[in-house]
Amino acid sequence: MLHLRVICPAEYTDGVLAGLQQHPGAAHVVLVRGGALEPAGDLIEVDLAREAADDVLAAIRASELTEVGAVTITDAGTTMSARAERAEAAAPGDADDAVVWDELIARTGEESRLTGTFLAFLCLACVLAAVGVVTDSPVTIVGAMVVGPEFGPLAAIAVGLVARRWLLVRRAALALAVGFPVAMLVTAAAALGGEWSGLISSTSLPADSEVSFVYQVGWSSLIVSLLAGAAGMLSLTSAKSAVLVGVFISVTTVPAAGYAVVAATLGDWVQCASSIAQLAVNLAGIVVSATVVLLLRAKRARPGEGVPTREML
Repeated sequence: MLHLRVICPAEYTDGVLAGLQQHPGAAHVVLVRGGALEPAGDLIEVDLAREAADDVLAAIRASELTEVGAVTITDAGTTMSARAERAEAAAPGDADDAVVWDELIARTGEESRLTGTFLAFLCLACVLAAVGVVTDSPVTIVGAMVVGPEFGPLAAIAVGLVARRWLLVRRAALALAVGFPVAMLVTAAAALGGEWSGLISSTSLPADSEVSFVYQVGWSSLIVSLLAGAAGMLSLTSAKSAVLVGVFISVTTVPAAGYAVVAATLGDWVQCASSIAQLAVNLAGIVVSATVVLLLRAKRARPGEGVPTREML
């Protein structure tokens, strides 16, 4: 279940209440007259079956309520109620198959911003990947995959393309275009420092190392990235965040960037180029498959639902 909180002027209240009370997927409607101070108005709260959320939010988007009031939607958590069970049963479809577009756009928008925290995580992940390369440690490489925050902007690009939210696409692309070079420069400084201090050998990287999969680009790399992007988008749209951990571990984006930096500092330009190619293939594969998944899910939406475009929001 999802929890919807609406702050609306008094003249909108009766219409909102009528719509919620008539919707079979709504339960536990609460009204507090004059309960909102800023913006001034009434406070309405309701629990919604996840598969009913887009219907309700589409009606709200069609009104001026978001201009004069406020709408907040959150996870309702554990709900013990026979009425909630009836609402979930009455709402058409299945909760796992429902895409709450407003929630998805807001979530990916937050995770696609170029912030200090995003850069810090990406730098740490790249340096960790470089350590894994130098020590020939697949476990460390996996750790770098988990730490890397790059799936957020990649998912945001897919959402922005499908929903025609071009600002979201540009913001996510900027985060990747700035984030990876900065992280690679920081990693290069760390690698050069390691060579200067003697922690890293000045010889070329071995071709038969345990982490050679990072730069060995091929059809398998493309297939894995496509599957990972599809799984990641399914996880985001179905609110099953635990699946994302497996997605992070399956793609070699950050490790490829770290490997490319180490190879470049050691003068191994063949493996550097292969690592950059691996990075490009994984980034493209994730975006393409995530976009396809969203398009397929959008086509399954019932009449009246659909993808909220920039003009609708």
